[in-house]
Amino acid sequence: MGEYNCSLLSNGEGNAQQNQHKQDQTALYTQLVISIALGLGAFLTFCALRPRWTGLYAARKRQKNAASNLPVLPDTFFGWIPVLYRISEEQVLASAGLDAYVFLSFFRMAIKFLAITFFVALVVILPVNVHYVNYSFPPSHSPQALDYSPNPRGLSAATAELGGYSQDSIMTAQGSSNYPSSLLWMYVVFTYLFASLAMYLLVTTTQKVIRIRQEYLGSQTTVTDRTIRLSGIPPELRDEEKIKETIENLEIGKVESVILCRNWKELDDMMAQRLVVLRKLEEAWTVHLGHSRARSTQASRDRSQSRAAVREDAPLLEDGADHEQNHVVPYGQDRPKTRIWFGFMGLQSHLVDAIDYYEERLRKLDEKIETTRKKDFKPTPLAFVTLDSVAACQMAVQATIDPQPLQLQANPAPPPSDVIWQNTYLTRSSRITRAWSVTFIILLLSVFWTALLVPIAGLVSLKSICSIWPQLAFALDSNPISQSLVATGLPTALISLLTVLVPFLYYWLSTQQGMLSQGEVEMSLISKNFFFTFFNLFVLFTIFGTASISYAKINDTLAGASKDASEIARKLATSLQDLDYFYINLIILQALGLFPFRLLEFGSVALYPITLIGAKTPRDYAELVQPPVFSYGFYLPQTLLVFVICTVYSVLQSSWLILFFGLVYFLIGSFIYKYQLLYAMDHRQHSTGQAWLIICNCVTIGLIFFEIAMAGLLALRTAFYRSILIIPLLAGTIWFSIFFRRTFDPLMKFIALRSLDSNTPFGDIFPGETRYERETDHGRAVDEDDETGLRYINPSLVIPLEEVWLAKGRPNGSSHADGRQEEV
Repeated sequence: MGEYNCSLLSNGEGNAQQNQHKQDQTALYTQLVISIALGLGAFLTFCALRPRWTGLYAARKRQKNAASNLPVLPDTFFGWIPVLYRISEEQVLASAGLDAYVFLSFFRMAIKFLAITFFVALVVILPVNVHYVNYSFPPSHSPQALDYSPNPRGLSAATAELGGYSQDSIMTAQGSSNYPSSLLWMYVVFTYLFASLAMYLLVTTTQKVIRIRQEYLGSQTTVTDRTIRLSGIPPELRDEEKIKETIENLEIGKVESVILCRNWKELDDMMAQRLVVLRKLEEAWTVHLGHSRARSTQASRDRSQSRAAVREDAPLLEDGADHEQNHVVPYGQDRPKTRIWFGFMGLQSHLVDAIDYYEERLRKLDEKIETTRKKDFKPTPLAFVTLDSVAACQMAVQATIDPQPLQLQANPAPPPSDVIWQNTYLTRSSRITRAWSVTFIILLLSVFWTALLVPIAGLVSLKSICSIWPQLAFALDSNPISQSLVATGLPTALISLLTVLVPFLYYWLSTQQGMLSQGEVEMSLISKNFFFTFFNLFVLFTIFGTASISYAKINDTLAGASKDASEIARKLATSLQDLDYFYINLIILQALGLFPFRLLEFGSVALYPITLIGAKTPRDYAELVQPPVFSYGFYLPQTLLVFVICTVYSVLQSSWLILFFGLVYFLIGSFIYKYQLLYAMDHRQHSTGQAWLIICNCVTIGLIFFEIAMAGLLALRTAFYRSILIIPLLAGTIWFSIFFRRTFDPLMKFIALRSLDSNTPFGDIFPGETRYERETDHGRAVDEDDETGLRYINPSLVIPLEEVWLAKGRPNGSSHADGRQEEV
């Protein structure tokens, strides 16, 4: 390794770096070509497949009543685009609900912010940099990469360093003082301007979201809106009648019903075990009857929608209108066998008839379930109390009911089908233990992601590669295109891959915390995923991005930061300037290359053959019919990260370029997500728009990081006075965050009592039915579930025991199921 001198690389410190600017151009153009080729190919493929695979690309439109009033998209190649564009915000709200409206509102706010900042960067910041700092396109950070002749305008040392001038150029520029330090003042001014603009847009958009939310929710009277979740019930009150009497004694309204949660673990375990046995019995029958492909009936699809478990990654490729789903039809086979274990420690075994064995197990489980349902279960400190009016419900959740802490706490109840009943009988200590355990695991994972990101960050620099593999570094140095692919394309692709895969792990962790509803799991996933993308993929990657891949140097950096907090700001400021090019390429890949693949639903299409191969029973094939599920926790944090990156770089030299591609990202993203939310993907309106609170908190965190980075950048250039001037803005942003939460959080969590008296703006209402109930499944399909009716009740207590799904045409004499089979 000693024969290789890393300083001889084109971006090494010992080299004049005359080719750096050309390499930057090559990397940018290579990324543009690759991203446009990938994105255009995916988009054209989608346009060709959309009218053919309506079961996948129009799944929500075909299966959801809420989407029935949306305009029908033409089957022409590009004719659907203007129709989708003309769909108004009111139609989005009525069809997709508040969560989708809030999600797309963030895109509209981001487009406004980026359009204004891009205009300012293009007409002010860019000309100043070109005129005074000799800025060129693409941006280059090597002092010798640009022509630094003596500066006739006489830049100060700090100003020249900020512009990338070498010390020799600085010394030759000291003789004149026509333009001493105005450039650095520009950074201070625009930091204040852009931060104020972001806060202004946050307030105005939040006011609009609150107004829409209050009008929207104030116009309905569903069971969900009249029900409170009462926790912390003391032992002496754990009875339905006592709870009813306690609430009515508050004189806020009458109680219609009380569902006291009990320890149903025994019953829930039996139901889960029964489903496993049922699937094995269906598989045994399928093996006996054969694996041929035929068409299913509409009845099987209806059963699959109402009874089969919905899988988040379940694809839908067939045409739902023609009901041409793969199914199972019989041709006779020998009866299958299964091995059962018995005796001491289960060491003995023998083969038995699988169908007879599982049918007998199913019969015994059914008897045990019917008997267990009649038992008196132990009550828990949780109940769902339905009142006679929305106003009474809102007064209960906005008031303190009991003088004892953590006792009789009232909160808005989630929809009945949104409740995770297996978590309702967990103790408070169990939930706290689970929450802290998951937090500890996430901290450990953050350390792991840090160790994983160090080598990825090292790919950005040839010098880092040279310290590990000098032969590869010099080979890349001699080939600009290969260098751009490895130093720019590979890290951006790996980062993008992490943003896709890691949320699945965090989703599983969120489900283990013992939360009471799927909506709470979704909100927790958004927070966890944003922490990962912001802290690990941006902050830590930026800190380590320009360091050597040597872990010893990383440890030195962390040790210095722990001793001096200002070291973090200086390191961030240095790395931000060097990594602007990397983040430009990352946004290009996300916007132009990967967004069209989301429109194509590449994951569902790629997984469909795999799930099809594994499907055996009619139930398996019915589950393939389910549309993909849109999870805000998977998509929103990535979008927030791009917004934060654009905000942080909004004042730096390359601001116009990164703001331009950020604007392209949000323009394309708003269009693609609008299509998916309205036509293609199923999404459950869990949180009634409360994700907006998380969005605002994340944007505020980004603003604080932006201000710290700018203060560090100015301090790095020895402009300490100007750096100190950022501190009032930082303090003001922190105060704004506190003020924002105290002012707007209650209106995003509750419904104001005056909103309940206002006339709904959403059109004519039939007696007893709001437009929200009429056009969304949040008012009907959630609250009027076929199995549970209008009650909050554990489905294990009342749901009919499912029968076996079998194919038609079962041969005579092959039944051993006592007439229990259900032919499909």
